[in-house]
Amino acid sequence: MAGPLPLGDPAPADGRLPADLAIDGESAFSAYLHVPFCRVRCGYCDFNTYTASELRGASQDAYADTLIREIALARDVLAERGPLREMSTVFFGGGTPTLLPAGDLARMLGAAVDAFGIAEGAEVTVEANPDTVTPAVAEELAAAGVTRLSIGMQSAVPHVLAALDRTHRPENVRTAVEAARGAGLAVSVDLIYGAPGESLDDWRASLDAATALAPDHVSAYALIIEDGTKLARQIRRGEVPAPDDDLQADMYELADRVLADAGFSWYEVSNWARTPDQRSRHNLAYWRGTDWWGFGPGAHSHIAGLRFWNVKHPAAYAQRLAAGESPAAGTERPDAQAVTLERILLGSRLAEGLPLDFLAAGARPRVAGLIADGLVEPAAALRGTLVLTLRGRLLADAVVRTLTD
Repeated sequence: MAGPLPLGDPAPADGRLPADLAIDGESAFSAYLHVPFCRVRCGYCDFNTYTASELRGASQDAYADTLIREIALARDVLAERGPLREMSTVFFGGGTPTLLPAGDLARMLGAAVDAFGIAEGAEVTVEANPDTVTPAVAEELAAAGVTRLSIGMQSAVPHVLAALDRTHRPENVRTAVEAARGAGLAVSVDLIYGAPGESLDDWRASLDAATALAPDHVSAYALIIEDGTKLARQIRRGEVPAPDDDLQADMYELADRVLADAGFSWYEVSNWARTPDQRSRHNLAYWRGTDWWGFGPGAHSHIAGLRFWNVKHPAAYAQRLAAGESPAAGTERPDAQAVTLERILLGSRLAEGLPLDFLAAGARPRVAGLIADGLVEPAAALRGTLVLTLRGRLLADAVVRTLTD
């Protein structure tokens, strides 16, 4: 299970938004649907997920009906503030959404579409463990309106998967991709690099296996050790080595090179797509700071600058909704300084770049130093946009500190 929820102001029991919140009815709107169930807890994971032994009375079978209650509540709350906006993207994340029957995912999606409507050509993504995807599942999801499957490959090397506590067989990734393709779904594969015992050759094998699948999109994330996880405890006890920063940098450079050779272009520091249309529009909505409502235990939402988040445990989540109450646990409105920091943090990670005029006047002269250090593309800066070089992507946090300190 994830760490504690952020501090914030108490959320109203009826879920109503502040009266002075100015919602732009023309801005984009997305929905995130959290499915918090996993068969096994991976040693590195600190997401808000639960195995069967951790549910403490919450019902996985009743989960779809519970989440649909939150959709109805959200519709009523937003309808009070003006015309409802169609969803431009929908994302089922977890956990392992495909642990639920495809029919349950279809019902949740149908409820959201009935409540808000959905834009023509909207992107609808479901995260999936390779072992849970069959042709029948993929066909049912596609028939429900899903357009894209994000498959948790992580690695093609058995000992790396074991180090991450991943239970799927590497060959099942291809089976899942073929099932998705057969149903007409776009395909993304997710990779993790820097696991204990993973070599550069192991990582190359995973990259080669991923590109051989010919997906539309690849995400590749450096392993981060989160406090409270099994892996953090193993490292603290000296049972496994901590990730090596230099090796992870070499792995990132290798990923960028192999993916570029396979026809992918980076559009965010950890994400590559074959074409602009195959980028994750849902994740871009987060990175660009548009509005979304997060449904499910522990899910976070962002509406017109207001942030709020739900209670974490599925049992508490279900109890609140059964009582006709909002599951929101807290809210906050970041001040202008925090919003600016976040915009720089996220915008600088995108290949489309960050407009230089967004920077504080005192920070703009520092861009010249970043160019001299090989961290920022000089041609883009001359056009008024900050775009990271490959070296800059490796040192993105340092770039942000330079621009905000």
